[in-house]
Amino acid sequence: MPHHLPVVGRRIFCELFPSRYVSHSTVFSGYPCPRRKGYAFIRFMSMSPMLRRTPDVDDPSSLIKEDGIAICSSIWVDSFKHPDVTVTNLSSYLRRFELWVIAYQKVCIDETGSYMPRSSIQKSALEDLLALRNAILDSRFKWGARLEFIIKSPKDKTDYESLSKRKIRTILTTTQPTPFQDRIVQEVLLMILEPIYEARFSQKSYAFRPGRNAHTVIRVIRRNFAGYLWYIKGDVSTLLDGVKVGMVINGLLRDVRDKKVVDLIKSALITPVITTKVVEEKKKKKRKYQKKRILAEDEPKPDPYWLNTFFGFAPEEAGKVPSWGHCGVLSPLLANICLDELDKWMEGKIKEFYRPSKSDVIWNSPDGEEEKGNTSWPEFVPTSGPDKTRKVDYIRYGGHILIGVRGPRADAATLRKQLIEFCEQKYLIKLDNESLPIEHITKGIMFLDHVLCRRVVYPTLRYTATGGKIISEKGVGTLLSVTASLKQCIKQFRKLGFLKGDRDPDPQPCFRMFHATQAHTNAQMNKLLATMVEWYRYADNRKKVVNFCSYIIRGSLAKLYAAKYKLRSRAKVYKIASRTLSRPLKEKKGQSPEYHNLLRMGLVDSIDGLLYTRMAQVPETDYTPFQSGWKPDHENLLLEYILLEDPKTLEERKQSFREEGLISPQDYMSLLVWNYKRNAVVADQTQSAEDNKCNLESVKEDLSGLSQEDFNKRVGNEEANALLAMRAARM
Repeated sequence: MPHHLPVVGRRIFCELFPSRYVSHSTVFSGYPCPRRKGYAFIRFMSMSPMLRRTPDVDDPSSLIKEDGIAICSSIWVDSFKHPDVTVTNLSSYLRRFELWVIAYQKVCIDETGSYMPRSSIQKSALEDLLALRNAILDSRFKWGARLEFIIKSPKDKTDYESLSKRKIRTILTTTQPTPFQDRIVQEVLLMILEPIYEARFSQKSYAFRPGRNAHTVIRVIRRNFAGYLWYIKGDVSTLLDGVKVGMVINGLLRDVRDKKVVDLIKSALITPVITTKVVEEKKKKKRKYQKKRILAEDEPKPDPYWLNTFFGFAPEEAGKVPSWGHCGVLSPLLANICLDELDKWMEGKIKEFYRPSKSDVIWNSPDGEEEKGNTSWPEFVPTSGPDKTRKVDYIRYGGHILIGVRGPRADAATLRKQLIEFCEQKYLIKLDNESLPIEHITKGIMFLDHVLCRRVVYPTLRYTATGGKIISEKGVGTLLSVTASLKQCIKQFRKLGFLKGDRDPDPQPCFRMFHATQAHTNAQMNKLLATMVEWYRYADNRKKVVNFCSYIIRGSLAKLYAAKYKLRSRAKVYKIASRTLSRPLKEKKGQSPEYHNLLRMGLVDSIDGLLYTRMAQVPETDYTPFQSGWKPDHENLLLEYILLEDPKTLEERKQSFREEGLISPQDYMSLLVWNYKRNAVVADQTQSAEDNKCNLESVKEDLSGLSQEDFNKRVGNEEANALLAMRAARM
């Protein structure tokens, strides 16, 4: 027995090789191990192949070899680097188990309301997730399973084997939520397909795409649609209601030629969705007492009242989201794939209808992109002069399209006729002149609950004539106005039961908040008002509309509190609770302390007053200039990253840095670090060498006249200051 091993090492050694060495008693009576030989057993364990821990082949976590986010990023980079290449091998991404884990985490967030880290996922869930991936790769997966699941939700504790026949029949014949495993497959397909098509989609579509929303559409309209006289407003959202499988598959095959992915989406579109048949409900007798259902702790609570109320204000164009078969979250992407042909066709028509005019001050470049005019007022469009630039622009939000035409009405009529023929031939949608009306800007065009109209302005134009004389004269022009529709706002409030009447709207009490406290009710309504302030951010009449909404909500709450606390009128409520309804309305009982004393002791909730009760409190309209050819931030970062990947471009950037005398952040940090290592003092390397030399000479002059004791104190202080500076830099 080798005595140079430690005691514990010798014991394990004898357990491994009992036939070659002595018993445990002999081991424990051995000599102590020298300190220099202490790591012999560890060295032996690392060199012995028999004692190495072999990875478990059946463990799904062993398949997670890379970061899933890095894989998704590589898909985005490759897609934007080669946007015109047909993709043929997507099955390799379906095999990446890291993407399935990310999809599982995303679906669990929607299911449980909280993020589940990878370390918290149980091994059984990973095994089921691996079985789901294998079923997809082996073409054994079936959409819309009701009783047999490969993987179940963490909240689903149902034992499907012990269900009665009646419950099984109910599950098989009624409408059920999307299965948990279906949503995981949808998320994986979305992660793979979305970057491929985002690099190919037209810049004229803004719905169901990352980084683009309704506010982007409003800002683009304000920026690019100034000067258009005729507008064509169309609705092709009937395409979002019903799915045409052949059209979707043909749209996919234009850019993706992977059979497994295409077949998977095709089966999701073909597999029928079981829904409950609509039956006329019979009148049921009201029960005298009905027990209230108590929500479990892990059960997600219903949406708050203010959120449900705000969804009632959603524009008609943004309210319709496609849901095709079992595609789920994949449906909006497929809808954009189908409508992308319309976007590309309209881009060709924009170039075809463009006729520049030399006498016009805007849009007189060959491509129609560079604008020349009043740069301080880009929306100003002169209307004088017989000859004007003829131009067409287009924008699409979901199934709703808006076309602006600058020129004669005949151009708009020609374009409408061609659009009807294209939609009938490509999408089998029959449109007519009534569904595609041509409207003049003076009538006001409503889009996304905002009205586009024209205001005639007479600005003072100043210019220098011959001889240096400054001449001022009145000009005539038009300014595009984007205002929120007050009529539409009243309509939405009436639909939600907040008011009645059109010409003189009268607030109605919102009895749905009757059992809530005054503090909770005010907080919910403040959230609604804050969200509406953000929604009308770019409207010219933002102050007026938000102040009107605040008036309706304040009157509705005043009537509610008058009924709840048995007060006679709104005036009585305002007298007690003030204009903002921030004072408590509960009656005092006995000699109870004052409200501010109870609030200080933490016995009551603080009551927030209603926001925006005065027009001066409403923020101003956001008129921030919107750049031409705008792209979302993530696309700009991707394109910049792809540029910097090219060594030639990177070298050009470095050369321009040197020529301009600039320094990159990476080089600046490396210089600082090198300076710390060399001198152990903080010094800015951007300072010139002459300044450093002057500083050094001044320090020498200061130190030369000091005594030895003062010199030591001065040097000690300098060292202490240097150490403090280094510590601050590290923090």
